[in-house]
Amino acid sequence: MKDTALTKTHEALGAKMVPFAGFNMPVQYEGVTAEHETVRKAVGVFDVSHMGEFLIEGEHALALIQKVTSNDASKLTIGKAQYSCLPNDDGGIVDDLIVYRVKEDTYLLVVNASNIEKDWNWISSKNTMNATIRNLSDDYSLLAIQGPKAIEAMQSLTSHDLSAINFYNFIVGDFAGIEHVIISATGYTGSGGFEIYCKNSEVKQIWDNVFEAGKNFGIKPIGLAARDTLRLEMGYCLYGNDINDTTSPIEAGLGWITKFTKYFTNSEALKKQKEQGTERKLVAFELDERGIPRHDYDIVDSNGNKIGIVTSGTMAPSLGKGIGLGYVPTVFTEVGSKIYIQIRKNAVPATIVKLPFYKG
Repeated sequence: MKDTALTKTHEALGAKMVPFAGFNMPVQYEGVTAEHETVRKAVGVFDVSHMGEFLIEGEHALALIQKVTSNDASKLTIGKAQYSCLPNDDGGIVDDLIVYRVKEDTYLLVVNASNIEKDWNWISSKNTMNATIRNLSDDYSLLAIQGPKAIEAMQSLTSHDLSAINFYNFIVGDFAGIEHVIISATGYTGSGGFEIYCKNSEVKQIWDNVFEAGKNFGIKPIGLAARDTLRLEMGYCLYGNDINDTTSPIEAGLGWITKFTKYFTNSEALKKQKEQGTERKLVAFELDERGIPRHDYDIVDSNGNKIGIVTSGTMAPSLGKGIGLGYVPTVFTEVGSKIYIQIRKNAVPATIVKLPFYKG
């Protein structure tokens, strides 16, 4: 089990630690609902240093990224980031990721912790153009500082105007006394804020300064459990649950990051899918009655016939009701359609809704 550079800090704060993607990670501190509310109303800090970072450099860097990712990275200018995915050869997804254009011919790819080795091997296998790839995952830490008060709380730590960094844009600058830190207006919570990339040797200084700067803004450390409820309220996909090696980006509602203005891995088959439609789609639903939908619960029709499974589900702290995502046949995907979630012996009625669940 790997530790992050902050594992001892989390333990000292009384975090409940769990194994996650091969790392010893804080799942919660004071409780999921309280931590969730902190991020929605104030500012919270996640240690997500388990995530992977690959640097792709050189004159062929863009060509490799265009080949392996579904989105069009040629649209990225320096200082912009892009959500994308790595399609496999069979219609599924190797991983979802964020692509950052750091310099003219330098890109940073941020991938899921559980897929670091898999993604590295996949991208390397496609690198016929000999772009330079480096795996920086073991050397870098990542803090997600999220919430509506993040800009105000963190402004004292940098000479840059944080309010001027637009969503999915980033700068490389000074932060908490450290130079050359990536300050990125990204995050997976839907409540605004930043993600801070730094070296492992720098992250404790940054963590301490962040909490000092945020103490008058209600800042708190947040665990992975609240990260999951926050992202689910936004309808953001979680790799391993809502997307995987057998789900296509078109089925998963990720057509918006699947650009057919270029050739990429399996693009012909995915283009055909987009044009002809798919047999099933990922939908969002809210329970009409009390209950909590869970991962892998059956989705059934009004006659009790199984039509799909729940890929992600929870009791949404911001909404006070059960919500979830799941794949169902296309005929059931229209907003307002009724489905049923099999919770033990009860088929609990649910309604298909438009994302996001949480409107802020």
